[in-house]
Amino acid sequence: MTKNAEGAIADFAEEFAALRKDVAHLAEAISQLVHHPTQVAGDAVADAKSKIASAAEEAETQVHVASSEIETNIKRNPLTAVLIAFGIGVALGVITRPRG
Repeated sequence: MTKNAEGAIADFAEEFAALRKDVAHLAEAISQLVHHPTQVAGDAVADAKSKIASAAEEAETQVHVASSEIETNIKRNPLTAVLIAFGIGVALGVITRPRG
């Protein structure tokens, strides 16, 4: 072979090796881009789950506190509790009775 042909083949081999290296880097970059959003989404879901669990726990605590307060007030003032229940019942009866 001639020196020009050998030089061209050597240049082609170098360029092909560089191209192969660039494709490998590109594949790695694409792989990271694909995996990174799923990791971010997974972290966001875990964070949201934690916040929801915390809010639910806080709401449950508030419901228990409120029910304890209502129960205590009913025990202290049973007549008032009965009158309030009667009033609510009358109001609901008036609202839901058929018109006509």
